[in-house]
Amino acid sequence: MVILGLLLLGVGALAIVAGVFTSDTDAAGKASLLGIDLSPMALFLVGVAAGVCVLWGFSILKIGTKREMRARREHKKLSELSEKLDRVEAERRSDDDSN
Repeated sequence: MVILGLLLLGVGALAIVAGVFTSDTDAAGKASLLGIDLSPMALFLVGVAAGVCVLWGFSILKIGTKREMRARREHKKLSELSEKLDRVEAERRSDDDSN
């Protein structure tokens, strides 16, 4: 999920940067983005899509990071419990051997 979030964030940021630096309008009201002629409405929709990609990217990145942190905490806790269990079993075996 983190990779998907970063990918969406990158696509949105790239579209915004392209819109800022390469968009151009002529006297007839036509707009161009990266050399492609677009209507003003299409250019607006590209901007909206870029904004949505950035917002979704942040959201997915946040959710994915929380999920990874939760999984790491659970793994750490399970490792600690496993080590405790191994110690208890070792003590129990040593007690059985000494009797």
